[in-house]
Amino acid sequence: MAVTGAEASTSRVDVAEYIDAQPVGGFQIRLLLACAAVLFLDGFDTQAIGYVAPALAKEWGLTKGALGPVFSAGLFGLMIGALIFGPLADRIGRKRIIILSTLAFGLGALVTAFVQDVNTLLIIRFLTGLGLGGAMPNAIAMTSEFSPHRRRATMVMIMFCGFSTGAALGGLLAAVLIPHFGWRSVFVVGGATPLLLAPILALKLPESVRFLALTGRANDRVAQLLGYINPKALFAPATRFVVHEPELAGIPVKHLFRGGRTLATLLLWVVFFMSLLDLFFLSNWLPTVLNDLGASVSQAVAIGSMLQVGGVVGTLALGSIIDRFSFRALALVYFIGVFAVGAIGQLGHSVVFVTMAIFAAGFCIVGGQTAANALAAGFYPTSVRATGVGWALGIGRVGSIVGPLVGGALLAMKWSAGEVFVAASGAALCAAVAAFSLSRLAGLGGCGKGVAARRLVQSGHRA
Repeated sequence: MAVTGAEASTSRVDVAEYIDAQPVGGFQIRLLLACAAVLFLDGFDTQAIGYVAPALAKEWGLTKGALGPVFSAGLFGLMIGALIFGPLADRIGRKRIIILSTLAFGLGALVTAFVQDVNTLLIIRFLTGLGLGGAMPNAIAMTSEFSPHRRRATMVMIMFCGFSTGAALGGLLAAVLIPHFGWRSVFVVGGATPLLLAPILALKLPESVRFLALTGRANDRVAQLLGYINPKALFAPATRFVVHEPELAGIPVKHLFRGGRTLATLLLWVVFFMSLLDLFFLSNWLPTVLNDLGASVSQAVAIGSMLQVGGVVGTLALGSIIDRFSFRALALVYFIGVFAVGAIGQLGHSVVFVTMAIFAAGFCIVGGQTAANALAAGFYPTSVRATGVGWALGIGRVGSIVGPLVGGALLAMKWSAGEVFVAASGAALCAAVAAFSLSRLAGLGGCGKGVAARRLVQSGHRA
């Protein structure tokens, strides 16, 4: 609400209520696209190592399992980055960390193009992962904090399509670049582009309006940002902008286990762990397994990229459903994913059918992970939102580290493709059970929107 005249001296505007009352406008869409651009490049650089793996292994004379530690080193960096930069952003702001992370993973990808041995590659992928891990939770938090509650999950999930799109196009681009310019060219493109984007973000990306309001030290900037959301609004000079949430001082992580959030946080971590285990198991080993089944390197990369294409479609299709039915819908999506993942290994010798199975797995596993990101952002308060999302992603990254290692071990043990993907489907089943437990914990039934999140954490504040 905007105020004038005599009300000015005592006027207070609740930032969350104000945003909730507005339609989604051009300013929010542009911000969503900026965050999506960051995650587009994040997705490209995260998945690039999987796409170049067959060509890299051939050039260096490596066995299939030899790249498992390299995959996991990058994912370990992602985990550390999420655990560190989430809480740091809750102290110094989302914008700074997004820019720093973009610079870090861009530089790391560019250096990867000049690596000459496995040990150096392992170190560089870890350092690149630090930047990749810091960008994601803060892009999620930023988009969430500029979105009206009724559209929050949808907005976050659409924004997160940037990651899946970047990962999918990365596969298609790699299929074109590798035969003509070698695998290193993929990292030249993946490194130079973020370095070009970073100064644009520095000039154009705003700080989170809720973060600024919570600090109480940037009233004029908050008024300006709310004016961008609704250009017709007029705020009197004395207007105070507030966020009616508890101020959670001290170590941010401890507040994930206070205010009734303990069990919900732990179950959410199980969802992230199992979901990301499955996702990175698939994304890292699909090209190699398909290549072993007779597809050329380019064909294997192109078919494997359908995992991310399915993820984009799933994300777009699931947004409004997740806004309405929350974890109940998420549990069903993961349960369907159990059968899609298991089917990949049974259909590997048919290009058409395996492509369909990979697409379906992407729809459920990648789309489900995106929904989990949005739901995590929805029930943590502003002062620990980046921490909550960052730590959920960080714990999930443990799963993403385990996934490639398990895949490498199973392949080294000469498991068949069918057996490997049946094993992978077990992780989707665990994620489904944890999501269903979250829905039961909150008594969701048909509950939708903010009610579910508020019941889930039992903290009595607007999420």
